[in-house]
Amino acid sequence: MKLSLICLVVIFFSCTSTPTTFDKAAETEKILALHHQQRDVHFNKQADEFTDMLSENFISVNRGMITTPSKEENLERFSNYFNAVEFIKWDDLAPPIIRFSDDGSLAYTVVEKEVIVAYDMNEQTIQDTTLFAWIAIYKKYGNEWKIDGVASTNVE
Repeated sequence: MKLSLICLVVIFFSCTSTPTTFDKAAETEKILALHHQQRDVHFNKQADEFTDMLSENFISVNRGMITTPSKEENLERFSNYFNAVEFIKWDDLAPPIIRFSDDGSLAYTVVEKEVIVAYDMNEQTIQDTTLFAWIAIYKKYGNEWKIDGVASTNVE
């Protein structure tokens, strides 16, 4: 009888899953803060701060290629980009869509953005407007969200 009771308890707890709960509203605010911080680092040309937002496992899907650049490669890429252009506009066309995994350890944003930059070419200032759409995947490392991947496309 005692063994039967123990077996029933073990079976009951093995078949019952306790869903992990998280404060969705608070985590949404954190993701939105990171989303808005990306605009700030672009305008302020803060390649270090932008690169710090990316995880060590960062994956980029862009221009038909999948890459896993190192932190140093990302830093060089964004430093060169930020130094080559002046941002005029880097604004959402619609509020980002934010979704979370059931346990709150992963999130993604779906973003539509208009980006206007100015740059010098052949002693002329060129202004370029691009419409971008992307999905950014965020992963929680401890208590900190990092961008784990971005898949991006654009219309020129």
